Amino acid sequence: MGDPLGIGPEVVARALDGHAWASPIVVFGMEWALRRAAAQADVRPFWRSLLRSQLLAGTGGAAPEAGEVVLVDDDRFEPGHPDFAPRGKPRPTRAGGEASFQHVLDAIELCNRRRGDPWRAAGIVTAPIAKASWELAGHAGGEGGGRGEGRAPGHTELLAERFESPRSAMLFVGPRLRVILVTIHVPLGEVPGLVTIERVLRAIELGHEACVSLGVPSPRIAVCGLNPHAGEGGLMGIEDEREIRPAIEAATRNGIRASGPWPADTIFKAAAAGEHDLIVAMYHDQGLIPVKLVDGFNTVNVTVGLPVVRTSPAHGTAFNIAGRGVADPASMVAAIELAESMCRQKSV
Repeated sequence: MGDPLGIGPEVVARALDGHAWASPIVVFGMEWALRRAAAQADVRPFWRSLLRSQLLAGTGGAAPEAGEVVLVDDDRFEPGHPDFAPRGKPRPTRAGGEASFQHVLDAIELCNRRRGDPWRAAGIVTAPIAKASWELAGHAGGEGGGRGEGRAPGHTELLAERFESPRSAMLFVGPRLRVILVTIHVPLGEVPGLVTIERVLRAIELGHEACVSLGVPSPRIAVCGLNPHAGEGGLMGIEDEREIRPAIEAATRNGIRASGPWPADTIFKAAAAGEHDLIVAMYHDQGLIPVKLVDGFNTVNVTVGLPVVRTSPAHGTAFNIAGRGVADPASMVAAIELAESMCRQKSV
């Protein structure tokens, strides 16, 4: 459900209402938050509820059938907590951060259940969290998995840590663009030191594997440079020639159709025109600005390299419009549709 004070509960309610989903769907969150969001969005309750404690004790009844939605109501969080009724506009809170963090852990637990368990999940679709809320709750850290137990700056890093997947990456899939990132949630000043041959090659390889799983058998992969004009032959930075080009050459030796490094200010236009199947971007905003501009709410965030499917809408908590009943569920719908498709592909 994401942060209960953001638009997560609303886009979940809107996305799940009235859709003929092929898969059984389990929502981790709070009953009061989903009911409140559904009322604000003029959606009638359509889900079956059970308490988290019942699920853990095995007394929650039958697992959901195809197309059914079950809400696992987290009875550890009381609706009367002052953080859940803040004065003024919704904002990051400690309780919101703790709740959204714990719900991700619960989803991971369902995926890690033994084969044959009727509640075992094949994938996770995450609603937006606020990293500031996770920070307030004591869950924050550095690139690639955090600096201690349970400490990670976002979904991608937490999932990679808990599934013990060192070769994970963030991929964005839209109708016109696919973009994978070499670095994720780090300050811009730290990016050059993190752009290494190993990291760039890993992103190329994971992007290639993801495209194949999405039905592109021999993807054309364009790799961005880090610096303006892809370094202009070393005049505007050395990373493009020292780290990025050798990674591209290694990928091509392994049979991957990778090219570059390309200037980032032109390559996205070529990709949107159909000349490339995937862009490898060096840092968060280099990849996210064009993909959100071109594909908008039809963009889906995918974590590749995990043992399970994970997708997410490509937008944040939008505290500024939370509670107004106007949040657009299109990206959440696209995230669920893609998760269903990828789960079917993995089971083949």
